[in-house]
Amino acid sequence: MVNSELRKAEHIEICLNEDVESTLSPFRDIFILHKALPEINWEEIELGVDFLGKDLKAPLLVSSITGGTLGAKKINENIASAVQELGIGMGVGSQRVLLEGADPESFRIVRERAPDAFIYANIGAPQLKEYKIDEILGIIEVIEADAIAVHLNYLQEVVQPEGDLKARGCLEKIEELCERSPVPVIVKETGAGISREVARDLVSAGVSAIDVGGLGGTSFSAVEVYRARKRENEVKEVVGLSLWDWGILTPLSVVECSGSIPIIASGGIRSGVDVFKCLSLGASLCGVALPVLRVGMRSKDEVLKILETFIYGLRASMFLTGCREVSEIGKVPLLITGRLKEMFELRGYDVRKFARR
Repeated sequence: MVNSELRKAEHIEICLNEDVESTLSPFRDIFILHKALPEINWEEIELGVDFLGKDLKAPLLVSSITGGTLGAKKINENIASAVQELGIGMGVGSQRVLLEGADPESFRIVRERAPDAFIYANIGAPQLKEYKIDEILGIIEVIEADAIAVHLNYLQEVVQPEGDLKARGCLEKIEELCERSPVPVIVKETGAGISREVARDLVSAGVSAIDVGGLGGTSFSAVEVYRARKRENEVKEVVGLSLWDWGILTPLSVVECSGSIPIIASGGIRSGVDVFKCLSLGASLCGVALPVLRVGMRSKDEVLKILETFIYGLRASMFLTGCREVSEIGKVPLLITGRLKEMFELRGYDVRKFARR
């Protein structure tokens, strides 16, 4: 059995050096209606939002990446320092390793470098059954977290050589966590998306926000293909290849989950224009991970540069549609075409309502 620390280190190495992204482009079929006369000035645009009681200077966060491994401290330090400077948010990687006795310093560095930022803790759904709730709540204290995320990664577990496939009873445990947690609970997928049926269950369980973690970005089936291949597990490798593009595309998942609680859009967001599209579909925030990981090992400045590029792209999209505030983005007409249009319609959504706003 591979321990969690080694597994996390392998995940980082694979994401840095191998092709792990979905072959699908989640936003290519969405077109924003340009406004030739914006009638605003660039400096009038305000990107600030409130999320779960915390003020962010832009609707952006760095999704969970790492912690608890050799080298993770430097990655988290660079990301947290950039996040603090930009006034946005971030999540840490799975803190399961802390429950197994790992050194917490690679997680603690996040709050040390980002004392004012929105930071969320992170644990996998299977661990809610494996550990007592009091133990789970302890990971919040390690980073003085503003929220805790429970990640759903059963697609990954199916392909993972040592995957945990005991999924029965997790919803009940999520509900218990919501009842006892001193901070808001976020439930997040890790690349396969969340349907409206599951979203309804999560809302009923008491979660405060949903991160859709949709199809279109990093495929953790793909990540585990490389690990299965290394271990000569041919069955898992072949099945993993067939599941490489399994899931609900991020834009569809955003619409599926939108409603009574805030939605974080993540999964294949590679530009500020993608951020704008997700906000227009109903997301409250957007999360990015892989582009940040790939510069996170090098320096804070490189993390700052890529995040500033996302923010500038969002501001440019707002300028070109005449939006002074983030709340106005949902009024901008979107043209949804092609395969994505078919998916929307098959799920009962009238894409014309997005075009006629």
